[in-house]
Order: sequence, then C-alpha cells, then structure tokens
Amino acid sequence: MSVPDFILELRAHVGNSHLWVPGCTGVVLRKPSDDPQSPAAETEVLIVRRADDGRWTPVTGIIDPGEEPAVACVREVLEEAAVVARPIRVLSTEVVGPVTYPNGDVSSYLDTSFLLEWVSGEPYPADGENTEAKFVPVSQLPPMNERFERVIARALGGEPHAWFRT
Repeated sequence: MSVPDFILELRAHVGNSHLWVPGCTGVVLRKPSDDPQSPAAETEVLIVRRADDGRWTPVTGIIDPGEEPAVACVREVLEEAAVVARPIRVLSTEVVGPVTYPNGDVSSYLDTSFLLEWVSGEPYPADGENTEAKFVPVSQLPPMNERFERVIARALGGEPHAWFRT
C-alpha cells in the first residue's frame, strides 16, 4: 500500500516505533434509479480489493497533516477508485490496531468512518493500491472483517448518530 510521505519522514526518525495515525473509511452508497418503471434495484456499496492482502473493504486511507477528515475521505475515494462522492455524515470513530507490518513497523489508527453519496464515476483501481474496485448490491457484499461489516450496516441503517466505544 502507498505510504504517505509524512509517514515515511516520521519513520526515518522513529524507526519501527508505534505511531498514532489518523485514518478514514469511506462507505460510498449508490442508490438505485428513481424511475418507477425500472426493476427493483438494490442500493450498491463501493468496495475495493486490497493489493497487499486481497481482502475486500470500503475505501480506507490516511489523513494528511492539517487535512479535514471528510476531505481526506473524499480524496481517498477519488484516488483509489476514481469515484466522486460527497460526505453525508460521520458513521463512527474508533481505534484500529495496533497493526504490525511485515517490515516491523507498528501503527494504531484513529479511524473516522463516513457515509458518502456517489456523485459520478465508474470505479476502477485507479492508483495501484487495489486490484479491483466496484459497486456491489448490498445483498452481494463479500465477507469482510467485523469492523467493515459494522460501518456498512450503520451506513445502510440510517442511524443519524455516530457510533463510538465508551
């Protein structure tokens, strides 16, 4: 996966030490046509297949220094899947990790997950971080880890309040 320059610069100073990194997850929904004559179509979710481990996930990324989380999420969706989306609401905040990478680097992520609404674009793996990118009907979502299943369910459920651990 592509590592932002600011993380590489930090790693040059701290080596493999545990880093606290702001991250984001974007659950992009594309609603079916409003045409009453069209067959009943399901809401679709944008998913990507990660190049590093082959898992299906929503789009995830690292927030750059000084970048607003929602802006980062929209940027990541465009960079990774060539889809333009607009943020609707915060779904959750939670800590992910610690994660130990094959090179020994350790990071924990403060992830802010967002519901985003599709505006335009047909997905494809635009930046090499993923091998596939596509919209999938809700009923055909592949297995994912519990965190991603939870944020997708929150996006689909319509609960207006963000989820967080207490």
